Amino acid sequence: MPTKKGPSKRSVKPKLTIVRDFAAPRALVFAAWTQPEHLKQWSAPHGFKIPVSEGELRAGGSWHAVMVMPDGTKLPLGGTYRKVVPGKLIVQTHQWSGPDAGPETVVTVRFSDTPGGGTRIKFEQTGFDSAASRDGHAGGWNECFERLDTLLAKLLARKSHGRRK
Repeated sequence: MPTKKGPSKRSVKPKLTIVRDFAAPRALVFAAWTQPEHLKQWSAPHGFKIPVSEGELRAGGSWHAVMVMPDGTKLPLGGTYRKVVPGKLIVQTHQWSGPDAGPETVVTVRFSDTPGGGTRIKFEQTGFDSAASRDGHAGGWNECFERLDTLLAKLLARKSHGRRK
């Protein structure tokens, strides 16, 4: 007697998606995502620091950063750029270093214009080994985006102030 096969038991890994609008032009938002002097100011949750941020922004180029927790614990991380389309798209791997590294995830950031001259990012991170890991990253990334919003406002104010001179 033939046996009936059930649905595939393939596990679906948790995915993180965040869509966020920034009141800044796309070129400036992309620069904030790709220039170390900007990344060091926003690319960590509140209370954390990024003293090291370096990489080669091209497909196949690697990147490396060190995040420092409020208690001084260093959290190295890095990855490889898979695709870079200036002003439009960044696809990169993301992995913590060390004994508790966890899985390599893939971060995709799409940049688009919003009415009024702002920028929308669609941020996706895939490859988590658990929903808890995804949720932890969601909290961290949302805090990063709050810091990015603050940085962009400062950069725009500085630019505007420079024009009034």
